[in-house]
Amino acid sequence: MKTSIRRSSQKLLYVLACVVMAAGMYSCAPSTQITGTWKSPQATSRTFNNVVVAAMTDNVQARQTIEDQLQQQLQARGIKATKSIDLFPPSMMSGSESPADMMLDRITSDGFDGILTVAVVDQETDTRYVPGNTAYAPVSRFGYYNTFRGYYGYMSPTLYQPGYYTKEKIYFLETNLYETSNENLVWSAQSKSYDPASLSSFADTFSEITVKKMAQENIIN
Repeated sequence: MKTSIRRSSQKLLYVLACVVMAAGMYSCAPSTQITGTWKSPQATSRTFNNVVVAAMTDNVQARQTIEDQLQQQLQARGIKATKSIDLFPPSMMSGSESPADMMLDRITSDGFDGILTVAVVDQETDTRYVPGNTAYAPVSRFGYYNTFRGYYGYMSPTLYQPGYYTKEKIYFLETNLYETSNENLVWSAQSKSYDPASLSSFADTFSEITVKKMAQENIIN
């Protein structure tokens, strides 16, 4: 009897360890990732050192947060970066008949060599099934173990937890880098983000992986 209980306990510990490892692996899966990039053949020897970052959204908080994080990541690599919200506040943008022309005039005259834009190009809702949990309770000294009725009545609610369906938002983003002198597209990246926990955490992760990819592809030093 003792041997059987010990084996059951060892088996339970093994299963729990596997569950913990699986949960850790799932939670560590990247919620935001780059799915593809493109680089102009004419940009092989061109690097950028003075960039305007522009999040293309009318949500002022999202624009501020994303541009903040991109600016920090670029500056950490020695790149001068300026947020578009500092150059072109929302009040200025809403009152301009041709914001693109107005922005280019200012960006060119201020000596910027690149414009880095970020935009959400699509979004989807994904329905995912989360399986239920089962549990094993070893024999103990408590009274409800003494009869089937008492044991079943007490333990059955905890032995099985049914699964459920959950919905997750998937956001598809596009990041483009344009050369100021000729307005040509130099580099582009496609990304997707799975149900980000918060705007801040998304902006932090997105900016880090984007700027890292730009460095890996020799877009910036």
